[in-house]
Amino acid sequence: MTPNKLNLADKFAAFTEHWSPKIVADLNGQQVKVVKFQGAFVWHHHDREDEMFLVHRGRFDMEFRDRTVSLEAGDFIVVPRGVEHRPVAAEEVEVVLFEPAETLNTGSATDARTVAKPERI
Repeated sequence: MTPNKLNLADKFAAFTEHWSPKIVADLNGQQVKVVKFQGAFVWHHHDREDEMFLVHRGRFDMEFRDRTVSLEAGDFIVVPRGVEHRPVAAEEVEVVLFEPAETLNTGSATDARTVAKPERI
């Protein structure tokens, strides 16, 4: 398999919906996903997976039960497994996710935004 260059701006331009992660690459059992956020997500945690959120464009707050961490373009945060969290974005934000391939976007919660099989773009 020959590696190809990927462009984040092109990947983000390929879709408009919010809270619907798209797979852009695989890496050692992990997936690189892109997602657009706007508004508040559901409170949830992941029993077995850590998640990394890297802000490509915009800003959002990662809420935890005891504090809020604000992130802007170029910032990232790793949410350890078992830690309840909720991303909230006042305006649209573009985020790159690094997480195990089996990670469900809503983790311990299930709602209308649960994406069992993310699209590959």
